[in-house]
Amino acid sequence: MNQQANCHSEFDPNSLSVDAALESIQSRITAIQGSESISISEAVGRVLAEPILSPMQIPAFTNSAMDGYAFRGSDLRKNSPTQLQIVGKVFAGHVFEGEVQAGECVRIMTGAKLPDHCDSVVMQEHVTLENNQIKIDDSHQSGQNVRYAGEEIEINSPVLNSGHCLTAADVGLCASLGIASVDVKPKVRVAFFSTGDELKSLGEPLSTGEIYDSNRYTLSALLLSPAISAINLGIIPDDKQAIETAFENAINQADLIITSGGVSVGEADFVKQTLDKLGEVGFWKISMKPGRPLAFGQLKNSFFFGLPGNPVSAMVTFLHFVKPAIAKLTGRTQTESQFLQVTTVSTLKKRPGRVDYQRGILFVNETGETVVKTTGQQGSHMLTSMSLANCFIVLPLESGNIEVGERVKVEPFCHLFS
Repeated sequence: MNQQANCHSEFDPNSLSVDAALESIQSRITAIQGSESISISEAVGRVLAEPILSPMQIPAFTNSAMDGYAFRGSDLRKNSPTQLQIVGKVFAGHVFEGEVQAGECVRIMTGAKLPDHCDSVVMQEHVTLENNQIKIDDSHQSGQNVRYAGEEIEINSPVLNSGHCLTAADVGLCASLGIASVDVKPKVRVAFFSTGDELKSLGEPLSTGEIYDSNRYTLSALLLSPAISAINLGIIPDDKQAIETAFENAINQADLIITSGGVSVGEADFVKQTLDKLGEVGFWKISMKPGRPLAFGQLKNSFFFGLPGNPVSAMVTFLHFVKPAIAKLTGRTQTESQFLQVTTVSTLKKRPGRVDYQRGILFVNETGETVVKTTGQQGSHMLTSMSLANCFIVLPLESGNIEVGERVKVEPFCHLFS
């Protein structure tokens, strides 16, 4: 007979480890096929379907890195000043039509094409100007302050790889190469709904025993991404037929379905029953806190995540399981989680048996050391613990209580929420 555990037990032999659950999810999910061509002005946050090769070299021509004077490096004297005659000027976007002879120079602006035979630029602040001549001291070198053609990007060289999520810098890079449109992966269609008779939407009056549905609004915020098309299906009551109908509607319009609530062991938790009927449940319990009752499965061509009903549990499981799954659906190149090892200035209570994601605050103390403290009470129903936090303090499965001064593993939010 299998040993059973409820959601408050620290040990449950039927729960998957966090790593095993992640591996199971990632092994099942493949990127959505196809692509579409879009303007680079709409491309931030989208995932490249094809690599980008440079159609030109950058810089396109050898140019000045400074406002100053362009000259032949061979004119520089050793151990004595160099004196050059000014024979013209050249601005960015223009070309010097004459020829710069030995002993001559031209006034040049940043980004302007170097005249033929010139290979060096001296900053305007480093010259003495008198009678249409400049004097340069002997501290300067041939080739200085010049951007050479092709030194940044060679023609036909790879610039961005497929699977790359485009940033504002990438858009600027594409524009500098004359690329007006890019091929990107399709948006991932994500349908989500909450379950529970106790839930109400914002603006509705509450009766005794009812609460506002925070999870659906949290999920809506977490799904704000140019690579995602989010479909809010509202609140579904604790009714077996209503939940089954909601799933059937979601299957017809989504690549991924997310619910919150209804995956625990209560009498009115019908989500798992519906999953067993309509599809396949891969697993539904994880050895983690908060967030043990997490379901993952497949419904026809849609994948499914059943998140816990407690709001902190829903956020923790979304960030660690759903977000990487969405990234794989988009075809995005996966990035490793980023962790720090820092000293805790708070006592952290924990019992062995589950990986614990406690909410913490990273800060720099008076001696300049980065340390972490707890946000306080860690109940999975307390959204204040997430609102105050800027990191997770990740305590391993076998860990017990942690004392002040011990080193702990920390996962900053700046990476998780990016």
